[in-house]
Amino acid sequence: MKKALIVLFLPLLSFATDKDDCVGLFWSPDKDGKIKVYEKGGMYYGKLIWSIRPDELDTENPDESLRSRKKVGLDIFYDFKFDDDDSEWNGYIYDPQSGNTYKCNMWLVDGGKTLKVRGYVGISWIGRTEDFERIE
Repeated sequence: MKKALIVLFLPLLSFATDKDDCVGLFWSPDKDGKIKVYEKGGMYYGKLIWSIRPDELDTENPDESLRSRKKVGLDIFYDFKFDDDDSEWNGYIYDPQSGNTYKCNMWLVDGGKTLKVRGYVGISWIGRTEDFERIE
């Protein structure tokens, strides 16, 4: 009987989130870019490492001096910290399509296969959530 209970609850245990579980490679929502999520100094970042448009520039950046840099190589997720209470990461996301930066929460679903990323202004229920699929 004990073995049966352990087998039943084992899948539930696999959904526990550790602070480093977000580290890895993810497709952007439209699958037109690859994001490498990494840890540095206790914080988490997401760098655009590949794009179907590799020479595209950051033309919408509000800082005119940065508009000539390529989007590939940019940290679009930055200053994320893990929140143990909510099992999510909180930080900022830069949207190179609009040039805007938003507060952001991200969390894993589907056993770590999908990174949900919610960008918002002010409060999180006024925002948008996108799915980033893990690249195996």
